[in-house]
Amino acid sequence: MLFLLILCFASAFLATALVVRYGRGHTQRYASTMPQRFHSGHVPRLGGIGIMVACTVGWAWMVVSERYQLRNQIGIDAVTAGSLWTVAFVTVAAGVYEDLTQRLPARGRLLLTVAASVLACWLLKLSVPRIDLAIVDAWWGMNPWLGLVLAVIALSGLPHAFNLIDGYNGLAGTVALVCCFALAYVALQVGDRQLAAMVLVLAGATAGFLVWNYPRGLIFAGDGGAYLWGVVIAIASVLLVMQHGQVSPWFPVLLLIYPVWETMFSIYRKAVRGQSPGVADALHFHQLIYRRIVRGVFDDDDEARRMLMRNNRTSPYLWGFAILTVIPAVLFWTNTPVLIMFTGLFIVCYVWAYTSIIRFKVPRWIRR
Repeated sequence: MLFLLILCFASAFLATALVVRYGRGHTQRYASTMPQRFHSGHVPRLGGIGIMVACTVGWAWMVVSERYQLRNQIGIDAVTAGSLWTVAFVTVAAGVYEDLTQRLPARGRLLLTVAASVLACWLLKLSVPRIDLAIVDAWWGMNPWLGLVLAVIALSGLPHAFNLIDGYNGLAGTVALVCCFALAYVALQVGDRQLAAMVLVLAGATAGFLVWNYPRGLIFAGDGGAYLWGVVIAIASVLLVMQHGQVSPWFPVLLLIYPVWETMFSIYRKAVRGQSPGVADALHFHQLIYRRIVRGVFDDDDEARRMLMRNNRTSPYLWGFAILTVIPAVLFWTNTPVLIMFTGLFIVCYVWAYTSIIRFKVPRWIRR
């Protein structure tokens, strides 16, 4: 697996370097008036291409390893790899088209990710077989279409959730990297080395991209990169729960609750204000931290440098917030009651933190 990680890291590093070098031509289309823009200058939003290239190399190597029985290498059959690549490519293509043109409306992107999710469930036979709640599971088992619907919702929603938190250098990429390692760890605990290798491909590709993304911000993942993280992690989560009964279905829920709840809370607050969920704004949790907590970066006359350093200081706040859910998820991946408890605790803490920032009641030690 170490070779696979290094291979994907190197592939993403080189592919992303080429995008950084030759991808600046489209950047002026991304208007400086966008509410979610917190950087200076024209930066390519095509990091998803580099990550996708590296994932293609990694999954292709696994197919070769399976076919030729390469020693100490983990393989995957060509049909599964081809299905996974097809779903990932369709999702990334939709995101990259938006990154290049800025002409694909939110509804169109949602429809494309739903179509990719249906395709994934058909090709990979995905379904969520249980909820691990006695009062629900008997009824759930008599209605197998519910598991299929939940799988489609997860696969179509998580790409947009990662896109929503992709606001600052290294934020979404590091969250995706940590989630990949957590999924790989649990997969290895249940003896599924193939599934672990599949997500480690994405982990290696993400690490190679992050070299260019954090802290210098030379390239952004864009919609394409966020969609790739979301769809592959969602597929791995459903496969892990579907194929291994000892894994609680609440493990991926707690693991991914930060981007998921950020999305759900965003939809709620926009609905309360009478806005469409597809309308971009600057009131997401990470944007509030940037504006109201991260202060006094450097006494520097260079505005672009000040913005970059302030951007980089925002991400660690959210990394710590996300890790607080990853640790209990990894420790209690078989224990549904504990996982549900920590999920509820995160939601309470998120709402408290959000309202505290809005009301300017953040403790002084956090602002420091």
